[in-house]
Amino acid sequence: MATRTPKSASKGPAKRSASSRSTTAKRGSTPAGRPRAKTAASGRKSPVTHQDPISWVFTMIGKLIVGLWMLLANGIGSTARALGKNARELDPAHRRDGMGLTVLAGAIVLAAMTWRTSDGAVAGVVNATVHGVFGSLAWALPLLLGLLAWRYLRHPDQNADTGRMVIGWAALMVGVLGVIHVANDTPYPAGEGQGMDKVAQAGGMVGFIVSAPPMSILPPWVTIPLLLLLSGFGVLVITATPVHRIPERLAELRHLLFERHAEQETPKQPARKRTRTKKGEGGEDGEGGDIVKPYDTPVLAEKDKRPDHSPEIVPGLTDEEETPAPEAERKPEPPQPTPAPRKVEQLVLSPQAGPYGLPDLQHLKQGTAPKPQTKANTTVVNALTSVLEQFAIDAQVIGFTRGPTVTRYEIELGPAVKVEKVTALTKNIAYAVKSADVRILSPIPGKSAIGVEIPNADKDLVSLGDVLRSQVAQADHHPMIVGLGKDVEGRTIVANLAKMPHLLIAGATGAGKSVCVNGLITSILMRATPDEVRMVLVDPKRVELSVYEGIPHLITPIITNPKKAAEALEWVVGEMDRRYDDLAASGFRHVDEFNKAVRAGKLQPPPGSERVYQPYPYLLVIVDELADLMMVAPRDVEDSIVRITQLARAAGIHLVIATQRPSVDVVTGLIKANVPSRLAFAVSSLTDSRVILDQPGADKLVGQGDALFLPMGASKPIRIQNAFVSEKEIAGIVSHCKEQMQVEYRDDVAAAPVKREIDEEIGDDLDVLIQAAELIVTTQFGSTSMLQRKLRVGFAKAGRLMDLLESRNVVGPSEGSKAREVLVKPDDLPGLLADLRGE
Repeated sequence: MATRTPKSASKGPAKRSASSRSTTAKRGSTPAGRPRAKTAASGRKSPVTHQDPISWVFTMIGKLIVGLWMLLANGIGSTARALGKNARELDPAHRRDGMGLTVLAGAIVLAAMTWRTSDGAVAGVVNATVHGVFGSLAWALPLLLGLLAWRYLRHPDQNADTGRMVIGWAALMVGVLGVIHVANDTPYPAGEGQGMDKVAQAGGMVGFIVSAPPMSILPPWVTIPLLLLLSGFGVLVITATPVHRIPERLAELRHLLFERHAEQETPKQPARKRTRTKKGEGGEDGEGGDIVKPYDTPVLAEKDKRPDHSPEIVPGLTDEEETPAPEAERKPEPPQPTPAPRKVEQLVLSPQAGPYGLPDLQHLKQGTAPKPQTKANTTVVNALTSVLEQFAIDAQVIGFTRGPTVTRYEIELGPAVKVEKVTALTKNIAYAVKSADVRILSPIPGKSAIGVEIPNADKDLVSLGDVLRSQVAQADHHPMIVGLGKDVEGRTIVANLAKMPHLLIAGATGAGKSVCVNGLITSILMRATPDEVRMVLVDPKRVELSVYEGIPHLITPIITNPKKAAEALEWVVGEMDRRYDDLAASGFRHVDEFNKAVRAGKLQPPPGSERVYQPYPYLLVIVDELADLMMVAPRDVEDSIVRITQLARAAGIHLVIATQRPSVDVVTGLIKANVPSRLAFAVSSLTDSRVILDQPGADKLVGQGDALFLPMGASKPIRIQNAFVSEKEIAGIVSHCKEQMQVEYRDDVAAAPVKREIDEEIGDDLDVLIQAAELIVTTQFGSTSMLQRKLRVGFAKAGRLMDLLESRNVVGPSEGSKAREVLVKPDDLPGLLADLRGE
């Protein structure tokens, strides 16, 4: 056998090689010789050439065992690598379920060994070990493991909360075991009169470890409070309660145990009278006023009311909000108001003959039960997975959330995978799932995942009754709370119109806009009395809101004439100014504070005044079709809307505008700038979506109530399925409201029109004709081109106006290119205008 020698170790390669071969041959010829030569390169001994038969057999057997083991290991490894190609094929939900089932099995086994007499050596050892470690609380360990298993199985998406609760329960149990051990004279595992039996009967080794060190240097009356502090810390961790929020949580617990229980036991009354000490009357959060919580939002989602969802819980109605504030926290006495500069008439009702009963929720039907999963969802998951595999993208579908109309599928990316690789597959995904209405969110707000929203083949019906009966709607008693619907995750969404403070609703014909407006009005009728909320309804189409005619919440008959609608908006501006006069004179910043002072009797009229202060109700103005108003009087309507939206929030006046033509000439820039909350239903183009939301998305909606809700202050819209309310349900609620109280209209808003005899030749050109007459008479210059410039009308229109003025002897006949002679002097202008108006 020849061995290779490095060149650096030899002077002549050929000679050394020959010498090595001869030496090896000589050694190999010796019968009993054993190879001792080492290779020059590796320094290792040469292989064995001769061996004993027994040694050789054992060597071969060892090699065979090693070979079989390596073959088995390679086979198992190859199989595992083939099954786990991406190392993440197993659904995380299945992994969490496996963990939960494992913990549950451990709890059952532990309970079987510790809760009964042990039969067997293994059970005896386990029982002794558990009692030795946890002492007299060993019986509680299976219960805690069962609770942990329930958290894993019931709330797999809340791993952070589960870990927090494990820490909290551990701290609570350690503290309690320490107190038990101290109460049993702190027995030691070894010593005279001590032993593990006494330790097991006390706090176990855990109680001994946590209590023995402080007891060696401190008396029991110091050690026990320290251990109780540890247990208290565990309770705070379990309930996710910071120390500064302990009083607030105690108030919530008191309300949950006593007041809510009392409310459930109280039988329903046929007529319920709305009290005025609820949150809606300017509670601690202001509810639409300037005193609001930081980062407050008008949207109330169901997740905000679940105590096990988030450490930061939106508190419900507490005793502190229902009872008057202590003297030290009350607002100081307002100064005596100065006399108003002009006569002010408040928007109030005459005293009611009896209590006003709100409609019962039984008037509203229930919707369909939500489906957590269907076969269609599984088909879509397989289709999405196939698309990702076809384009070799390291990503997988980790789950989905089924909503009433659409399902959001969550895609998790692998390491070093760009989000654009998935978002660029929009058309391929739409092709694979057989749907053109695919919307991709990258990422899902609050998650490290991409959302793919795909319409459901079998939709669920969201009823307004279910929304108003939900916990989140019942927990807030503000009269301006309205039900919107449910989001993609199936959570109930309600909103406070007083906090929006104004809302723009837009969508194509048949997309669900009219149903949404009906839902808003019905929510107000279900929750608010006429002395809490008054309404002005503008319905240029004449048939959308006619069902509400005669309800006691109206201050004027439903307005169907676009010109009268512009006048009504001007009246609303005047009402806003009157309210601000009272607020400025009394020293308040919001109408809620003013109302509280009036009800408490703290606000008195100035001496010698016959004025009687009354609380102001919220005033809700709903315009069902803005486009019709903008066609008739665009400047007046825009000016009134802009002024209302800029200033009316503190006065308790709120505006809801709806339109089916979201173009820039209808929803102008000034209107958009002052209406911060938007609700977009399905539209026909990307341009319309940008007009409503300032971003795309509404063009991907599927219609029939599918909407994007962008509340004030939000950057991303919420996709919701708007709540449905039928005409039959509306008719029943309207009938109930009419039975409770007769409507009282304001004379200054619904004034009877003055009969005027207007020349048929003038027709609808009266307003512009009056402007032309004023312009020509005051300037004493009759020129058609001047009318074109000043009135911004065309040549034909200006010529017609000039002919009408000539026929009424205002100007003389045409003299070619010269200006016409003006026959009316400025002093006679009032009489001329009266003649033109037919007065």
